[in-house]
Amino acid sequence: MAISPTPHLAARVAFYAVIVCWWIFGLTFWLRKRPPRAREAKRDWTSLIGLSLQAAGYLCVWSFPLRQKQFSRVAAGSPAVEWGLAVLTVAMAVASVWLVNAAARRLGKQWALAARLVEGHTLIQGGPYRFVRNPIYTGMFGMLLSTGLVARQWFPLLVAIVLFIPGTYIRIRSEERLLRQAFGPEFEAYARNVPALIPGIY
Repeated sequence: MAISPTPHLAARVAFYAVIVCWWIFGLTFWLRKRPPRAREAKRDWTSLIGLSLQAAGYLCVWSFPLRQKQFSRVAAGSPAVEWGLAVLTVAMAVASVWLVNAAARRLGKQWALAARLVEGHTLIQGGPYRFVRNPIYTGMFGMLLSTGLVARQWFPLLVAIVLFIPGTYIRIRSEERLLRQAFGPEFEAYARNVPALIPGIY
């Protein structure tokens, strides 16, 4: 059987493409145009517990990212599987970055790390919010999965998912508790028609 002279090319391409996506992900928040500061009306600090769990999940998938192991094959002698996984991983990362960027721009002055309401807060239902109620968290989860896939460290990825999912759930519940208080029936109708995080699952 002929052996490819670049047996790890697919893994390398996917790895560096995901790194580029992480840079874009970070720049979405670091360099975004700051809207006029809005006066805060209400805040729920419980969401920071969820944020800490999400951060721990990211730390898990980044615990082995620069080891040479991430360039090993999934299955020896199956370049089609390697390239298929690489394409899937990069597509997931690109889609996740787009989702986060589009959602952050749509939120504008309402975006914050901790759950809060600002004066004049509106219930955003357009853009990516037509598909999921929390598109930034959907994109963050996609980046977690794509990073774990290119690192090829399956146990850390599993631990990361176990940490990230409850962290995301805490943040969603915290934020949506405020939205229910502020918008009542309007939010309830929105929640009935649009999934919270992943269509068909939750």
